[in-house]
Amino acid sequence: MIASHAISLARSSDAPGIAALSRDAIERGLNWSWTPQRVLRSMRDAATNTIVVREGEMLAGFAIMKYREEDAHLLLMAVHSMRRRQGVASALLEWLEVTARVAGIASVRVEARETNFAARQFYGKHGYRQVELLRGYYETRDDAVVLKRLLRI
Repeated sequence: MIASHAISLARSSDAPGIAALSRDAIERGLNWSWTPQRVLRSMRDAATNTIVVREGEMLAGFAIMKYREEDAHLLLMAVHSMRRRQGVASALLEWLEVTARVAGIASVRVEARETNFAARQFYGKHGYRQVELLRGYYETRDDAVVLKRLLRI
């Protein structure tokens, strides 16, 4: 398990690594939309947290979540292939959910490819439930499931 102190806010110098990990782990088979410039714009957005787990020079994982008044949208989360199934994603998600609760956020939502059973299982294990199916969400080719977790009742 990753200690909470191993998670930190991303620095601008992390943007290329975040973008590359997104391209390799999330956007495979799609046009690259989370470029370093887009990651930097997201990092500069006051309503968005971009967090990372670093191991020396390696970016072990990252997550980007945008907050609105009542809900939050987990835009991206990825873990380096050598660090999967070691608690990195769970630690990132927990950090974001705690932050959301402190901010008074009622729920978190995230999209995953309908065919990404590992992601769907991961979010299900963490209390997320499918609430919607978005046909053609990923460049009109792949469908997405919308998963949601209530943080307060």
